Amino acid sequence: MEEDDCAFCGAALAPSWTSLSIWGWGSLGVVLFLITFGPFAIFYFAFYILCFVGGGFVVTLLFGKSNSEKYLEQCEHSFLPCTSVGIPKCIEEMKREARPIKIDRRLTGANIIDEPLQQVIQFSLRDYVQYWYYTLSDDESFLLEIRQALQYALVQFSARSKETDWQPYFTTRLVDDFGTHLRVFRKAQQRIAEKGDQMKDQAEELVDTFFEVEVEMEKEVCRDLVCTSPKDEEGFLRDLCEVLLYILLPPGDFQNKIMRYFVREILSRGILLPLINQLSDPDYINQYVIWMIRDSNCNYEAFMNIIKLSDNIGELEAVKDKASEELQYLRSLDTAGDDINTIKNQINSLLYVIKVCDSRIQRLQSGKEIDTVKLAANFGKLCTVPLDHILVDNVALQFFMDYMQQTGGQAHLFFWMTVEGYRVTAQQQLEVLQSRQKDGKHQTNQTKGLLRAAAVGVYEQYLSEKASPRVNIDDNLVAKLAETLNHEDPTPEIFDDIQRKVYELMLRDERFYPSFKQNVLYVRMLAELDMLKDPSFRGSDDGEGESFNGSPTGSINLSLDDLSNVPSDETVQLHAYISDTGVCNDHGKTYALYAITVHRRNQNSEETWKTYRRYSDFHDFHMRITEQFENLANILKLPGKKTFNNMDREFLEKRKKDLNAYLQLLLNPEMMKASPALAHYVYDFLENKAYSKGKGDFARKVPPLIQKTYSDPDHCRVAAPIDDNVDDNIPLRVMLLLMDEVFDLKERNQWLRRNIKNLLQQLIRATYGDTINRKIVDHVDWMTSPEQVADAVKRFRDAFWPNGILAETVPRRDKAIRMRTRVAGKTKLLEVMPDELKHIIGAETTRKGILRVFEMFQHTQLNKRMVYVFLERFLETLFPQNKFHELFNKLHSRSKQMQRYKQRLHTTQAPSLQKR
Repeated sequence: MEEDDCAFCGAALAPSWTSLSIWGWGSLGVVLFLITFGPFAIFYFAFYILCFVGGGFVVTLLFGKSNSEKYLEQCEHSFLPCTSVGIPKCIEEMKREARPIKIDRRLTGANIIDEPLQQVIQFSLRDYVQYWYYTLSDDESFLLEIRQALQYALVQFSARSKETDWQPYFTTRLVDDFGTHLRVFRKAQQRIAEKGDQMKDQAEELVDTFFEVEVEMEKEVCRDLVCTSPKDEEGFLRDLCEVLLYILLPPGDFQNKIMRYFVREILSRGILLPLINQLSDPDYINQYVIWMIRDSNCNYEAFMNIIKLSDNIGELEAVKDKASEELQYLRSLDTAGDDINTIKNQINSLLYVIKVCDSRIQRLQSGKEIDTVKLAANFGKLCTVPLDHILVDNVALQFFMDYMQQTGGQAHLFFWMTVEGYRVTAQQQLEVLQSRQKDGKHQTNQTKGLLRAAAVGVYEQYLSEKASPRVNIDDNLVAKLAETLNHEDPTPEIFDDIQRKVYELMLRDERFYPSFKQNVLYVRMLAELDMLKDPSFRGSDDGEGESFNGSPTGSINLSLDDLSNVPSDETVQLHAYISDTGVCNDHGKTYALYAITVHRRNQNSEETWKTYRRYSDFHDFHMRITEQFENLANILKLPGKKTFNNMDREFLEKRKKDLNAYLQLLLNPEMMKASPALAHYVYDFLENKAYSKGKGDFARKVPPLIQKTYSDPDHCRVAAPIDDNVDDNIPLRVMLLLMDEVFDLKERNQWLRRNIKNLLQQLIRATYGDTINRKIVDHVDWMTSPEQVADAVKRFRDAFWPNGILAETVPRRDKAIRMRTRVAGKTKLLEVMPDELKHIIGAETTRKGILRVFEMFQHTQLNKRMVYVFLERFLETLFPQNKFHELFNKLHSRSKQMQRYKQRLHTTQAPSLQKR
């Protein structure tokens, strides 16, 4: 056991002895090394080892890189596909010298057009693309593609233009669109005048109201966003240009988005937008108007009329400041002799101008006058125009005719006029008959038969027992005339005795001429004759030496429109209502009867009675008063007829309620004040007697004299067919349409409008004969000829690039200068109007019409609307197959006014749909 334990202990101690020997020998080696080589030997040894390892790494890296390159080259040729030759070839092409680019400069086939067009293209690329593109690249291939795309589009555009018939566009669509624009503006002005709200911004309110009327008239489109929002306008032009590029460019070029966007931006923002802004600028239009009539000298009287009629404080202040400046200059001059008198006169004139401006500014700021055109005259003394002058003057006659219709005396006036026409016609026919008898031709019986038929027609229409209304005249004279017609041949003088009596009746009867001189229509007549401040008639038919003072208030500042509200009789009060309804049976005919309780009160008495009327009586009465007073047709709405179940009790109660509302609106004091002559018809209808019908017999018997139109002009375009069969006569159609819209002829006396139409026909025939349409077509061809198109392109080029340099943005002129330009433009327009036109339609109507047109051009948003309408019609004419009309409706579909209009329609139609 002990031996085993010793063996085990020796085995356990053996490793420790071994480790001790290794550390001992190692330590001995280190000590000997340090003794032999010194203490720094260890650093040398470490350096030798580092150099050995680094050198081995470098040799291995170099050898491996060379072998790897050889191996990769072998693999590339063995496994990978061949590289493309496109990139090396492209690099090689770029290193070559750029060859000159050949451009086909043919665009329209006419060199005189192509040359300025090429310059426009070159200038556009230079100023809108090249100035930034060359900072990115020197390669001109992109510019070449853009130029070729523009040229291709112009070639297609030119081809379409040559195939288009431009005559309907210039003679019909352009005129219709302008007339529609003017009608919308006129209705907007009338709507604002009815509101009478002075607290809001008039210009902003006018623009909003204009687009309200536009959507009511157009029904399908409204351009308010495009004309009032610059952002929407730019978006509209971008969309429009993109559509045009889709039509004009080849599909490959159109699919190139980068090039398409560049061309689109150049056309929309670089060309179309600046051009539209310039054409829509009121100051630019005013300057152009002055330039157009530069040969006309400004008249001092016309200038003062504009100042007195101006309702723009900015205009008045600008004129006043300029007059004050001139006044200071004249007072600073040191003159003597004859010059001092001239300067004094100039100083007095300037002082008068300043005084008038101050007076107008104070009146406008006080809010006493809100109408566009005021009456600048003293109403203290009005001159008397003799009746014989009224009957032969077109302007005066229309006012007297309106008055006679209001008072129920129109039969006398129309009889007098008809006899005048008969006399002239009879004299001409007899002269022709006598000349033919001298030549041996005999047509006596035929001519006398025609004259007899005409004379009998006049008699039956105005003097017979069946005439309605009948001219009330001495029965002995009528009987004598009838005897003469039965036994003798008619002569031109056959009606002279009765005509003389009718003239005396109109002259002396207090209902007619004497009352007319005290009516507002007489004052309006004097304004139209331009006689309020410079009367030309001093005598009177009554032998009175003093002129009649027809001023209702004597106020120097009362306007014509204010005079129309002067009541004629405020002492009589009339009230009526339907108290009961019933069903009557008369000889087998069943009808409803309405009992009306009427109260009439005046200062001394009070009356109450009942009268009974059928629905047909209401209908006949409504037709009669709307014939006589056209403005009532838009205010009074009679309940409609019902063919079946019209005796049902529930229906009768509903109709009773509706008729009661009709009566209350009719008897409203404001309604009676607006139409004083209406009271006569209302009293006749409500009197306790059988109602006599015959509403329009007289009107239907003499259609040439008093034709009435019942179409509502508020909600229809001018492009609707024009009456009077003038569509085939281009100049007559254009002139009559413009005169209708500028001077409101359709809403005035139809007799005057017919006379104007006849006068225009005679003027056109006398000037051009039957070749006028051919001349107009030739003129349109001349306007679209290469010479005129080239001239238009040159003007466009010179306007945007004068002397080949992009024109700088013209700074907006000072407000005072712009205001004075407005005054000068209005003065020029009034001065250039011929006196013949004033004599035909009246001086006041002429002034209002001209100033309305001028005022229409003073709003940038409205001018833009007109430009866009012209552009839309142009594209619809140029591309008839591309449905541009539907496209424009979609582009304008986001209009706020259009959305409101659709909501109103939906709200209005919803109840009727629910009932169904």
